[in-house]
Amino acid sequence: MGSSIKTQVAGRDLSLSNLNKVFWPLEGYTKSELIQYYVEVAPYIMEHLRDRPLVFTRYPDGIEGKFFYQKNAPEYTPEWINTYLWQSADHSTNNLILVEEQATLAWLANQAYLEIHPWFSRKDSILNPDFVVFDLDPYEGCPFKVIVDIALVLKNLLDNMGLRSYIKTSGAEGLHIYLPIVNKYDYTQVRNWAGKVAGMVCTAMPEVATIERSVKARGKKVYVDYMQNVIGKTLSAPYSVRPRNAAPVSTPLKWEELKDISPADFNIKNIFARLRKTGDLFSPVLTDKQAIDEAIGVLS
Repeated sequence: MGSSIKTQVAGRDLSLSNLNKVFWPLEGYTKSELIQYYVEVAPYIMEHLRDRPLVFTRYPDGIEGKFFYQKNAPEYTPEWINTYLWQSADHSTNNLILVEEQATLAWLANQAYLEIHPWFSRKDSILNPDFVVFDLDPYEGCPFKVIVDIALVLKNLLDNMGLRSYIKTSGAEGLHIYLPIVNKYDYTQVRNWAGKVAGMVCTAMPEVATIERSVKARGKKVYVDYMQNVIGKTLSAPYSVRPRNAAPVSTPLKWEELKDISPADFNIKNIFARLRKTGDLFSPVLTDKQAIDEAIGVLS
């Protein structure tokens, strides 16, 4: 298990180790299968990562072992992997990894970087996000239908403002709704407006939806989380693997199929059949940039 192999991925020399280590004990999926997944999904995930500082969660002993968040590129990061130096308001710094080529994904997976979390803004316009995000975070045991109903109310609200939104599974039990925007707004503008939208959803569905941040105070309600719209906050990338049984993947959806799926339907083994059929359903998030000045004005 401790042996390593030398190989090439997209023209880069890599040394891959512990390939038979089991990362998903229930299914027996190994680190080798994690690496293979990220290499194969590269054509779909790359554009969603490009130019974005990245945060990762590492599971060196698989999903049942200890994990930790990785913000800074380790000292042994290959020279060909570029990074982005970010200085926070408190003057602390992070040297964050950028994914610019397929081989980087293989190298990351070999380091047990399981989950990939991109920033909402790109390095050249770091103070201005490219989308507004809503994270529907369910309570334990919440029926998926409840989350779906909330998502559809949110979509309808945005539709009525003339805005187009896109949805994906979180890879766990929740749903992520993205509204791609022109990157001329700062995070404060985006967060304040998203908070008003989330509040309207909760007003429409007070029995099941809340913007209460305290888990204890939420009770049996889905958290409509708009507070992710902060610089440096992240959600799992489209096609990122999640550390749960069966190796689920955060998967873009068509709105019309939302009532017919389960968040556990998509994983590292079956996602490619879907991608061959649908292509990248999240590609419009990269191009469908919308102005929200009028929508901000309506809710101000």
